Amino acid sequence: MSDLPAPELELVARLTVRVAAPLEIGAVGAGRRRLIPIIGGELHGPRLHGSVEAAGADFQLVRNDSVAELDARYVLRLADGTAVFVSNRALRRASPEVTERLVRGEAVDPALVYFRCAPSFEVQDGPWRWLAENLFIGSGVRRPDSVEMAFYLVR
Repeated sequence: MSDLPAPELELVARLTVRVAAPLEIGAVGAGRRRLIPIIGGELHGPRLHGSVEAAGADFQLVRNDSVAELDARYVLRLADGTAVFVSNRALRRASPEVTERLVRGEAVDPALVYFRCAPSFEVQDGPWRWLAENLFIGSGVRRPDSVEMAFYLVR
C-alpha cells in the first residue's frame, strides 16, 4: 500500500463572507435551527479573485452537544464575471459556553473553536470547470458580522 499518494493541500482562496442577523427558527428535535443570511463579501487568493454575492444563507443546526452543522449555499462572482454556486457543509465545535457566545454574536478566540468545511462548486463549462472536478476542504472562523474561510484544493 506504500504506493498510494498522500493528499496534499493547495491554498485556492481566502473568503470573507458578511452575514446579517440570524433568523432564529427555534428548538427542533436535535437542537436549535437558525438561518443566517449572506449579504456579500470578498474572495482573494492565488487561484480565485472576486466577490461573494448578496444572496444565499447558512442553514445551521446547533446541536445539543455544542456541535453546529452548517449548510451554506451562496454565489461567488469571479473577477471575469463568472458566477459560481457554492454548497459548503461544515462542522463547528466548541464548549457549550463558547458555543453560546458564538450564537449571541460575540467575538470568540478562534483557537477555542474547531471549524472545518467541505465546499463544492457548480460552474459552467470553461476555464473554471476544475472547481467542479476536484475536492476541497477548508477552515474557518466566525466573527460577529462575518465568517472568514480559507479553501484548499485537495491534490
